[in-house]
Parts: sequence; C-alpha cells; structure tokens
Amino acid sequence: MSIKKPRVGVVGVGHIGSNHARLYAEIPSAEFTAVYDIDLARANAIGRKFGATPAKSLDECIEMVDAASVATPTNTHYEVARSLLARGKHVLIEKPITENTAHASELVELATRTNVVFQVGHVERFNPVLSVLEKHLTHPRFIEAHRLSPYPQRGTDIGVVLDLMIHDLEVILHFVRSPVQSIDAVGVPVLSRGEDIANARLRFENGCVANVTSSRISPERMRKIRVFQEDAYLSLDYQNQSGEIYRRAGAYITRDKVEIEREEPLKLQLTSFVECASTGREPRVSGFQGTAALELAVEITRRIASGG
Repeated sequence: MSIKKPRVGVVGVGHIGSNHARLYAEIPSAEFTAVYDIDLARANAIGRKFGATPAKSLDECIEMVDAASVATPTNTHYEVARSLLARGKHVLIEKPITENTAHASELVELATRTNVVFQVGHVERFNPVLSVLEKHLTHPRFIEAHRLSPYPQRGTDIGVVLDLMIHDLEVILHFVRSPVQSIDAVGVPVLSRGEDIANARLRFENGCVANVTSSRISPERMRKIRVFQEDAYLSLDYQNQSGEIYRRAGAYITRDKVEIEREEPLKLQLTSFVECASTGREPRVSGFQGTAALELAVEITRRIASGG
C-alpha cells in the first residue's frame, strides 16, 4: 500500500517523540497532521509548536494519519503499534521494538498481513558514518563498540543493554551476517534496577568477534565503533561523524581521514520512513531486523541476570 503524500503523526511526544514532531514538520514529502500523548497538555503544546492537531485519544490519532512514529515507553510499544498496524497504518517504532520477542514477532506478522511498512528506529543505521563502513567493509574479524552517556533520568524502565547497547548490536548483526556462536556478558546496576553498565563479548560462527561496552553512568558521552579486517582498521565516531582508516603499506601503517558529509541521522531516518510509506519500499531496518537485535539483547540481559 503506497500513499503519495502520507499524513504522519507521533504517538508519545516526550523527549524523543518531540524530536520526531520537529522533524516531520520540516519534511516536505509528509503532511504532519497529528500528535497524541497521555499527557494531553504536552500533546497540545507540541501540536501548537509544530503545527499538528493534538488528538484526545489514540483512536482519534489513528483516524487522522496514514503513518505514525511510536515513541512511547517500551512497555507500551506492543499495544500502541498493534492498534496502528491493525488499522492499516505504516509504523516507525522506536527501539527496542518491544519488551519481548513474542510480541515483536506478532507485530511483524501483523504488518505483513496488513501489507504496511513496519520500521524499527535504530537510528545509527542512518548515521553517515555507516555508509563509510559499508563502502570499505569486506570481511570484519574483530569489532569493538563503545557507547557511553551520563545517567538519563528517562528510559530507565529497561537496562542499558536494551536502552543503549542494542544500537550497536543491530549494527554488528547487519555487518557480520553470521549466527552468534557464544556470548559472555557482565553487567552492574548502579542507579537503576537493571544494569547501568554492561559488556558483552560475542563470537560468531564465521570467526568474527565483537566486544561491546555500554554505560549510562559515564561522565562523558561516547559513541564509537572500531572494525578490524585483513586489509584495514576503521575507527569511526558516530557522535562527531568523523573517522579514520588505517591500512598496511609494506612495513608501514598509513592513516587517512574519512570524508563524511554530516547530516542529522534522525531526520534521515524519518525521511526514509516517509518515502517507504509513500512507495511501499522495504525499510532499511525492518521488523525482522529489529526483532533479531531484540533477541540478542534479551539473551545478553538474561546472561547478565544469571551471572554470565
């Protein structure tokens, strides 16, 4: 099902959802029509600010849109997305796709039955540094990812693996494209009930190893990935959209800066979602891929809870 200029809305206009609203209002290929939040005052304020109608209920919002972002708390993703998909609406759901893999699989099946676009908001896949990785990547042998941030005061209903690490897990699955053979994981709760800092070492059947660290109790912010392969070492910074490539040249190592055209990843993601809703094209991060990342994140969380 395709729509020439889809009417889009946002369900959940907290910190993340308000950014979706801001950007939808700037995307010329979309008609930004509606917002909904259980905090009606918040919905009214965001609607006024970005020129969309604040809906009084989820059902009313669904009636006003062809496509919508779901940016509500993770424990509500399943019910909200199911309501939208069942009514034939295209959905971009923030990560993680749901709290559990059974609900995720059910949503994927529902989207398939209703023939609508179902995209998962793994925004790093739209970061310009990823196109550099895709251009130079041949056969990754070792991957190291670090994602650190100060304590967020939001999103802490889930642990840091489902909150932050899942971004890197999805990217790594995308590039390695091999089943996970073994997992070693550790994590520590500090300010939350779930883990606030975690490390996972993944070994894939094709021999690649990934070491992934995430923390939301760091004094600094960092989002970096390093990839080693036979002919090169790529060091990329998601946050600053910069990078370097190291190559062997005889007995020496050369270093070249990577040319990256900076863009706001979330705007690229939403623009792509609108295009998919307009044309019916498969999204860059499908429900299947979002579910695979969730399955891995849930297993890492389980290993941490059971002591490794």
